[in-house]
Amino acid sequence: VQLVESGGGLVQAGGSLRLSCAASGSTFDDYAIAWFRQAPGKEREGVSCISTTDGTSWQTDSVKGRFTVSSDNEKNTFYLQMNNLKPEDTAVYYCAADPMTRCLASLERLMPTLYRSWGQGTQVTVSS
Repeated sequence: VQLVESGGGLVQAGGSLRLSCAASGSTFDDYAIAWFRQAPGKEREGVSCISTTDGTSWQTDSVKGRFTVSSDNEKNTFYLQMNNLKPEDTAVYYCAADPMTRCLASLERLMPTLYRSWGQGTQVTVSS
């Protein structure tokens, strides 16, 4: 499985970006797709996930109402729409995938160790 993120960049606070994750090397009809981020000196944080099986999604509290995860299963491409960006959203954003992990609306947090396939990351910088 190969994952390639794109769409990062520099944006002012309040602006928007859409990250894409192009996936290949498998059929992704029964996967959990997750977005993580890691800021300098901080642990990797789970931001959002989506189930390609039924579209169930989850977002961490700090991005609810601002970030939306979606999937285009025909294109094997997954998206993270980020609106009303804040300086604290600055981080490298990673796409991750796993067929044995489930994205549930009731999750408390995402565990990076449960995802075996990772992209290279894309930098998001939000200026104040």
